[in-house]
Amino acid sequence: MNKSISKDALNAINKKTGKPITENAVKKIASTVKPSTLQSEAQLRQLIKQVSAMAGVPVSESTMSEIVSAVKKSGMNASNMEALMKMMLKK
Repeated sequence: MNKSISKDALNAINKKTGKPITENAVKKIASTVKPSTLQSEAQLRQLIKQVSAMAGVPVSESTMSEIVSAVKKSGMNASNMEALMKMMLKK
């Protein structure tokens, strides 16, 4: 996975959330993600809650379930996190 987050992705995150989220904050959460994280529903839910808290944007239970389902169906792995970010920014 590329070690730096593209400025476009970071700008999109900040625009979508309306909050100034730093690259370091994103990297801190991303560093905790392991391939097993994306296979475990409990770990995925915890990750979604962490991102939600960081962004200050509440995530409903139904949206959380949709995200978990989409990640599991897509077979995403940790090296494909940018695709996950793009998917979530479209919500």
